[in-house]
Amino acid sequence: MATHASPSLGKVTLVGAGPGDPELLTLKAVKAIANATVLLVDDLVNEAVLAHAQPEARIVYVGKRGGCASTPQAFIEKLMLSEALRGEQVVRLKGGDPFVFGRGGEEVEALQAAGIAVEVVNGITAGLAAMGSLNVPLTHREHAHGVVFVTGHAKPGDSGTDWVTLAHTAHQAKLTLVIYMGVIGAAGIQSALLQGLPGDTPVAIVQNASLPTQRHATATLATLHATLQREHLGSPSVIVVGQVLQGLQAAMNAPHSALHQLQR
Repeated sequence: MATHASPSLGKVTLVGAGPGDPELLTLKAVKAIANATVLLVDDLVNEAVLAHAQPEARIVYVGKRGGCASTPQAFIEKLMLSEALRGEQVVRLKGGDPFVFGRGGEEVEALQAAGIAVEVVNGITAGLAAMGSLNVPLTHREHAHGVVFVTGHAKPGDSGTDWVTLAHTAHQAKLTLVIYMGVIGAAGIQSALLQGLPGDTPVAIVQNASLPTQRHATATLATLHATLQREHLGSPSVIVVGQVLQGLQAAMNAPHSALHQLQR
């Protein structure tokens, strides 16, 4: 996806750095990073990714992490525009994928409105990497006919996700729910989902997906919040809800399984 601007202007590339493991970068992402003269880097991007940048490239950290103070989005967009107007090759480096809760859509709109050329390089999103690391699919023809990626963190002034309606839909349509930024509001999310999904619906919580520091726990929907507290799991985590987790839950509960011993 790209727009075209005057040759005297620079260009901005929104690059997904993936969930954390630097080996999950795409070849196209590596090429974009290597060609950049300025990189605007989010907080969740692994520092090892920056090894692909030119030594002379300017790196600006514009942290974005749930629950922490963040660089205002308007400032980031202004910075992208000003650097591109100076003729720089700008990479906006984001954790995961720019178009999955990465505010990439807002940034593309701002750049296009200013006539700046913009390209998007997709990255592996944390919800996919989290389940891949556990050898669990997001869809399965026996257990899940689709998957919903949903945020647990509403925009200020927005009522947020209608969890009750979503729960009923997921139950009827056999959908897997992948909840981003849901740790802080987990108690309320659990309560609402229980109005449409059975309490014994399997759940997995994965923190720091794909990194050596990854931790995970299994639960049921009825014990989601209690499990988060007991295991001291925090952000950044994804919460996955659905019947695709049946096999993982059974393995974790088996007293002599290798996975059970590893988790302990």
